[in-house]
Amino acid sequence: LFLIIFYGVLNPIVEKKKVQLDDMNLKMKETEEINNKIIIAKKKIKKIRPQYKQYSTLFHSKAEVEGLYQTLSVFAGKNNLIISKIEKKDIKATSKAEAIAKATGKKKKGKGSDVKKKENVAYYKIPVDFEITGNFLGYIKFKRALSMSKKMLNFDKESIKVVRGDTTGAIKVNGVLTIVGLADEF
Repeated sequence: LFLIIFYGVLNPIVEKKKVQLDDMNLKMKETEEINNKIIIAKKKIKKIRPQYKQYSTLFHSKAEVEGLYQTLSVFAGKNNLIISKIEKKDIKATSKAEAIAKATGKKKKGKGSDVKKKENVAYYKIPVDFEITGNFLGYIKFKRALSMSKKMLNFDKESIKVVRGDTTGAIKVNGVLTIVGLADEF
């Protein structure tokens, strides 16, 4: 009678509980692995965050202007380009009146600049002469990478010339790009 009750009633219940226990242990193991992955991902995010902040602000700080060569070199290196010249020119102040006139599309009245005091400065333009050699596709990818960096950077002038006698299709780019810095940084 005991064997009939055990194998007929209790054994199926015990087997069902064993399966549930095995499933629970498996899920606990998977949960622990996922928690470890989350911890690793959080550490990676914490490590990458300063780099993200460096490339995600619109205007350049004074330190970033000094590190512009490094930033351009990173993008150029990724696209097989060589920066043979980069030279920072004189910083030009833009007054609040000039910035408003430019934004509204109106011409500024009067002559000369009204940037006499630091409080009248809206932002600074920093022109940079550059010379890059490489191939055309690499240069296009370079410019695309710069445009996606969320920094205010304008290519004011550029001249693209094909290198004569080179069978690889090399180009030489000369130009001026302008970066923009906030008034309280310069």
